[in-house]
Amino acid sequence: MNSITQFGCLIDNLIEKNVAFACWFPPSSDSPQLIAGSEDDIIFPGSIEQLSRIRGFVFAPFKISNHVPVIVLPPVIHLKGYDQIQSFNPEFLTSASFSRKTKDACISTNFHDYLVCVNHAIEQIHAAKFSKVIVSRRICKEKKNESMGRLFLGMHETNPGVFVFVVNLPGAGLWMGATPELLFRSDGRHAQTVSLAATQPRRPDGRYCWFTKEIEEQAFVSRYTVDVLHRFGFSTYQTKGPQDLETATVAHLKTSFFFSGDPIRERLGEFVEQLCPTPAVCGLPKVEAARFIQDFEPHDRRYYTGFLGPWRLEQSGTDVYVNLRSMEIEDSQYVLYTGGGITARSNPEQEWEETTQKSRTLLNAIEALQGQA
Repeated sequence: MNSITQFGCLIDNLIEKNVAFACWFPPSSDSPQLIAGSEDDIIFPGSIEQLSRIRGFVFAPFKISNHVPVIVLPPVIHLKGYDQIQSFNPEFLTSASFSRKTKDACISTNFHDYLVCVNHAIEQIHAAKFSKVIVSRRICKEKKNESMGRLFLGMHETNPGVFVFVVNLPGAGLWMGATPELLFRSDGRHAQTVSLAATQPRRPDGRYCWFTKEIEEQAFVSRYTVDVLHRFGFSTYQTKGPQDLETATVAHLKTSFFFSGDPIRERLGEFVEQLCPTPAVCGLPKVEAARFIQDFEPHDRRYYTGFLGPWRLEQSGTDVYVNLRSMEIEDSQYVLYTGGGITARSNPEQEWEETTQKSRTLLNAIEALQGQA
């Protein structure tokens, strides 16, 4: 049994034992990292701002509530690379008390209902209630007896340039995903954030033509990012983009912002709290867009469009990502989430197709594994 196969078996063992853990591949890296601990180690901060004083792997929801809290798993055990991880024996770790039993059977959002919600959003935009809002939907797929370790490795193999993760945490459950969107990165001295929006199917030739709707959609996020930088006193920063960012199935427009990490070294939680949720996953103005999502999306997003990643770790610093291209995994079903940015120029049928294209990141990995059974 080679190291990669052993690694997949370890992930399966951690899930079967119901250990609290987070495992991830950084973008463009073949070296996984793992943080694990006992349920008693876990911290539940009351706000994003409180993260400024905490270290570990953070898993934050779209909207904090008693039922969907911010979760931090401290680095009691922090392993890097296949060799370290496969030599880890989880037997001394106690099982967490939460259950992953399937809740009520998930119902996928159908075409008609999604278009009704998108059309209502466009009407609200024309009525000047807000300028952009993200409308998401769920896709539910039967889970068989496939290995979650193999699924995780398969997602990394087909999505090597993005942040691929699997987490199993009390208060959240088991989640897996492959997100392309960096939220915030800092090593203490240097910091970076990005504005990512607009979507097209990936082209074999890598040549993209972006239309007005897509350019405007991405510009909303960039302008908001600049506003946040100014709130924290950044008068100088560097930008790169907009440029194309390709994933396994789609391409996006991305602008990167580079700035000094020193002014916010002790205010990381406060800074990220101002970024979240970004207009790329909520809309603008945020309060009005969030209210529309709460009132008209028929499902609770839970941790979808929140953020996750290593937070204030000594060597790797902070490297957190928006929770996109993700799914919650229960005993007998996968619950996938996918969404699109709605503006005055949106075409409802095209928005449905965009969410379908995004969902292929997860569905391709699941179907490939189930096809091998």
